[in-house]
Amino acid sequence: MNTPKSSHRVEPGKPRLLDQVRETIRVKHYSPKTEDAYIGWIRRFIIFQGKRHPTEMGAEQVAQFLSHLALDRNVAASTQNQAFNALIFLYQQVLHIDLGEIAGTVRAKKPKRLPVVLTREEVDSILTLLEGDVWLVCSLLYGAGLRLFEALQLRVKDIDFSRSELLLRDGKGQKDRVTMLPVKVQVPLREHLEMVRRQHRWDLDCGLGRAPLPAALARKYPNADREWGWQWVFPAATHYTDRQTGVQHRFHLHETVVQKAVREAARKADIRKHATPHVFRHSFATHLLQDNYDIRTVQELLGHKDVSTTMIYTHVLNRGGRGVRSPWIGHERAGRPMPGTLWSLPVHN
Repeated sequence: MNTPKSSHRVEPGKPRLLDQVRETIRVKHYSPKTEDAYIGWIRRFIIFQGKRHPTEMGAEQVAQFLSHLALDRNVAASTQNQAFNALIFLYQQVLHIDLGEIAGTVRAKKPKRLPVVLTREEVDSILTLLEGDVWLVCSLLYGAGLRLFEALQLRVKDIDFSRSELLLRDGKGQKDRVTMLPVKVQVPLREHLEMVRRQHRWDLDCGLGRAPLPAALARKYPNADREWGWQWVFPAATHYTDRQTGVQHRFHLHETVVQKAVREAARKADIRKHATPHVFRHSFATHLLQDNYDIRTVQELLGHKDVSTTMIYTHVLNRGGRGVRSPWIGHERAGRPMPGTLWSLPVHN
């Protein structure tokens, strides 16, 4: 695209555009991954439009970029939606510009896919091959239906052994919810927390022992990041230095550690399905429905906003929304040859 470069200049003392975006995202407590994704899409948009400043563009240029992603880049619908959300955030929350209707955008097609679900035997075969922190994380994914980051971002204070509950904060859509703490993991989880507590005491003796907190909480409670209740349930093995504050923190276990371990365990177990940590959550929901739990209960445990999202698991069960089964299941002729088929004909010697 041969669009002339912008003559826009940054006002003295005013943060650059992407710094403004970062600041706004952090004020709204979006996740670091969302920050990186939004910054990336805004940068691609500006480059695509010849490095013009977004204030010199509008809905037409946004529509051009989104159509380019669908037609030329052939991106998935979820990828295009993420780019759309990033640009809407830029204009509405950072620049305070109303784009109005974004017409003429070619939308990427969203395929209707069923989730990958493991059988109970397959779940057991993978968990048997896992150990340590990874086994405990995956046991929570399957036993409580957690998303991977929900498990990794658990803090000590969010576990209630007396009520067998987990409090999940700032989940998808920045929603809190309460779910169950599986009985099977309570003893190993207590033992794990004892080891984490000893590690935390050692860190404190070394002048460390700080867990990162949301910015507002860190300002309100400056010493809370050293308290036991605010520590990660699954801390990382090493410390890192926060690029904003310069403080050394111990972050939570990295997601790739769990992802690689599950992939390797599935390979060893000779499971041909695309097994990822998130598949444990799909299996949790499907197995609950197999056990005839109410779909609204499953919806609440999963934290789905709409029950239609939870309904996808009824299709995995080969049932409709009302639990309708094929009339052939359980029929007296099941397993016997159908009349008139080749394999039902008599064999003549």
